[in-house]
Amino acid sequence: MPRRVTSAVLLAAPALVLAVSGLFHPHHLSYETSYRWYSLHVPGLLVFPLVGVALMVLVRGRVDVLAWAVRVTAYLYATCYTALDVVNGITAGYVTHELGPGVPRPDEVRLIFRVGSPLEDVGSWALVAACVLLAFDQLARRGRRALPGLLLVPGAWLVHLDHIFSPRGVLGMVLIAIGTGALALLTSGPAAPDRVESEVSA
Repeated sequence: MPRRVTSAVLLAAPALVLAVSGLFHPHHLSYETSYRWYSLHVPGLLVFPLVGVALMVLVRGRVDVLAWAVRVTAYLYATCYTALDVVNGITAGYVTHELGPGVPRPDEVRLIFRVGSPLEDVGSWALVAACVLLAFDQLARRGRRALPGLLLVPGAWLVHLDHIFSPRGVLGMVLIAIGTGALALLTSGPAAPDRVESEVSA
């Protein structure tokens, strides 16, 4: 398999894995769903931040302001979504399961969500920002070949709206996977001709 294709597959894989996980993610947390809720978020702790890492890799080697803006927003997403996974996913799922069947959700569990939900908002908005910046940066640098990268934008928006819940969150992660993979295929290729000419003349 060509190196570029391998790189594209590896960078698309985290979002694709999360999309598959979303197919099994319960929409509501109760004792009956708590073990699956908990068990899905434990490996998710390792995968969620990799979506941000993949976006950072697409601007590797660059020191311009836009590249740093992608790195910062992707890092903010990765950090906040990791915290969300620990708080609303692992902790809330574990506590709900340990309370046992037939126990109404106590205020303590509601307080857990009050910690995690604002982190989700910050992280998902940061993901939207990173995807918007990256998609339009690549479009400007590489022209029409980078059009598939625009899929990052609706993908991030769907994740912002619905996490990885099926169907919208799953579709969102699929779009992020496709957009990331498509841009990865271009990263070792030349920039768009008009961009090259402008850089040479500068």
